[in-house]
Amino acid sequence: MQRPESSEQAFSLLDEGIGRRDLLRAGAVLGAGAIAPAWMLASGATDAFALSRGEAGPSVLQPGEGRARGRYVPSRPEQIMWGYLPNNRSEQIAAVRSGGLVTFDTVSHEGILEDQGRDPVKYFATKGVRAEKVLRDARAIAAAPIAHDFDNDGPHIVTGPVSVIGARPGDVLKVDVVALVPRAPYGVISNRHGKGALPGEYPQNAGPQPGASKERPDLYNNVSVFTPVRSIDGRLKGVLPVRRNLAAEFPIDPFMGLMGVALDTAEPVNSIPPTVAGGNIDIRNLTVGSTLYLPVFVPEAKFFVGDPHFVQGDGEVALTALEAPLRGTFRLTTLPAGSPLIPSNRPSLPLPFAETADYWIPVGLDRDLDEAMKQAVRESIAFLSGELGMDRSLAYAYLSAATDYVVSQVVDRTKGVHALIRKSDFGAGR
Repeated sequence: MQRPESSEQAFSLLDEGIGRRDLLRAGAVLGAGAIAPAWMLASGATDAFALSRGEAGPSVLQPGEGRARGRYVPSRPEQIMWGYLPNNRSEQIAAVRSGGLVTFDTVSHEGILEDQGRDPVKYFATKGVRAEKVLRDARAIAAAPIAHDFDNDGPHIVTGPVSVIGARPGDVLKVDVVALVPRAPYGVISNRHGKGALPGEYPQNAGPQPGASKERPDLYNNVSVFTPVRSIDGRLKGVLPVRRNLAAEFPIDPFMGLMGVALDTAEPVNSIPPTVAGGNIDIRNLTVGSTLYLPVFVPEAKFFVGDPHFVQGDGEVALTALEAPLRGTFRLTTLPAGSPLIPSNRPSLPLPFAETADYWIPVGLDRDLDEAMKQAVRESIAFLSGELGMDRSLAYAYLSAATDYVVSQVVDRTKGVHALIRKSDFGAGR
């Protein structure tokens, strides 16, 4: 087993996709006849499984274990921000050239927050998790003297920024999601007072009591649901007991809730609300094989990630998704201002834009959900008109007849709506 300080040397740096051996291992995990999801076919994904030990779900992927591609970025205390995003004054922790790969070991905030005691070993022990199955980087962050105000700061562990050499304001950063590997066989879903889609109704208890602190986390009266992940019917699924002989079992589909670039400000940027530069956009479609386009505001873009999820429902209504740590690999490519590869045939982008193999995904963001919806529709029309030459009135009619508008999330102060424009409706698409 590699020690954390030698983690960069622990990896084989791979540029190829999944090999035959990995494909066979994926098949062994999923079972005969099962179709592997995209994330399991990415290079390094099978490092999440300890087949020789006969485990029923992902194994613990400690820092420096397994494989990574490109530049490796661990989440050491000095390389993360807790509750805030990089800004124009933030110093880079790594740099890559345009088109380069970078792999982050991300850490979930769940299990280390103050209402859980800021001690992941102690917290997860109450859920039956042995100390060796708690991530070392989570332990180090929780134990570090990092100031964190539970009531006012964001909850997220944000890793970065990574500079993209040569990127300039006005450019667009193309972020290809290459791989997302679970780092633990469990996660947490939380509902906290004053937050979620039904604040004041849930949690169903008296609310925070005087003296609530990391020393007395029980006095917060928040609800966190520990969720094990198991291999069931050929898929990895989160498992929530309902009653005797009945459980809710739902397949995981990992994605990074928080991806973004720095805003051009020297002021602190809270990690909770998404912005025009990305951040906590919580679009569950951004799984392996997807692409996120981000407008660049500062030299070298300053890309960062965080808020890893195993799976999320659109809306994220209770407050969190199934929060759990991931190893994420991304290809970062600069599209110069005016490049024909920028979606919508515009010199740059006013907002994040995403796409998958099946969909183009314009985004709307606003504190008012109605306004976020309007913005998503405007961006959809602008895309169809600019990219495909579609008359705007015709595009509006098409969107009304054929496109779903989805509430990304309603719990992050700034609400999100995104469109799912089917590429198949336009033949080959872009």
